[in-house]
Amino acid sequence: MSADLRLILFDVDGTLADSQSAIADAMRLAFDGAGLTPPSHGDILSIVGLSLPLAMARLAPQASVDQQAQLVAGYKSAYMGQRLAQGAAHSPLFPGAAETLAALHAVPEYLLGVATGKSQRGLDALIEAHGLTCFVTRQVADHHPSKPHPSMVLTALAETGVAPEQAVMIGDTSFDIDMGRAAGVCTIAVDWGYHPAAGLGADHVISSFAQLAPLLQQIWKA
Repeated sequence: MSADLRLILFDVDGTLADSQSAIADAMRLAFDGAGLTPPSHGDILSIVGLSLPLAMARLAPQASVDQQAQLVAGYKSAYMGQRLAQGAAHSPLFPGAAETLAALHAVPEYLLGVATGKSQRGLDALIEAHGLTCFVTRQVADHHPSKPHPSMVLTALAETGVAPEQAVMIGDTSFDIDMGRAAGVCTIAVDWGYHPAAGLGADHVISSFAQLAPLLQQIWKA
């Protein structure tokens, strides 16, 4: 492991990208297609970050296994259709996200990565739509247990050779923060996402991307 490298892991939905409308619309279409009553907007946001099978099990606990599988397939189809129709506007980046990623990427000892409940296809499409070429490790739901299991973070650490004490996990939900804590890395909550930041128990909270770089310097000087 290199003592000089630092790993900065980001969640995607609710942290880098404002995808709540896209997620909610696709979820409603999936439930309508299965003949089920769609969940409330708040309930939908509560499961953002979980893998789709677990999310559907929480949103439709009375549905059969086959119905839940139908919901997963319906969601994927609706989400992909919207993405193809809307392009980058489907999941716009939050203000300051692109600029912050570029600035952090320019720091030689910083390695950037993502740990997301998105599928590989979904993440690849978002990265292409926004030209985000800065991530050296990309952990997605296809290859891991659902958050908050620490597998995504542990794999990112192994891929980059960075020690847990030299890494941070940045996210907006309890799943992100609990995952980072379980992996032994510093956790940073953003307050513009889908779960109230004050209740997440993160090591740090930021209210704008402008606060991230100074906070990282503070963390790694300690």
